[in-house]
Amino acid sequence: MYCQRLALPLTRSLLASRAPLALRMENAVAARMISTTVARKDIDSAAKYIGAGAATVGVAGSGAGIGNVFGALVIGYARNPSLKQQLFSYAILGFALSEAMGLFCLTMGFMILFAL
Repeated sequence: MYCQRLALPLTRSLLASRAPLALRMENAVAARMISTTVARKDIDSAAKYIGAGAATVGVAGSGAGIGNVFGALVIGYARNPSLKQQLFSYAILGFALSEAMGLFCLTMGFMILFAL
């Protein structure tokens, strides 16, 4: 039983090497057509959606980061109101960096969906 399984690919390769070039090309085209079935396209699209969803998880992290930045800003105001302007400029910088990372994640998600 096992010898037959091993001998079958060997005989196919020997017959394929003796077959004319046009017949080998026709078999290659047929094999390529088999690999692009509807099931394979469904698997590819599912992988796209899973990848895009995983890429956009960073948007939630961005929201949490922005919440932390402005929460710390309120605590800083409460502790030392005289540093209001300096704390606000740091908070805006933290907001911008956090939001940029969220936008990068969202952009990657869109690129996975629509560019590939």
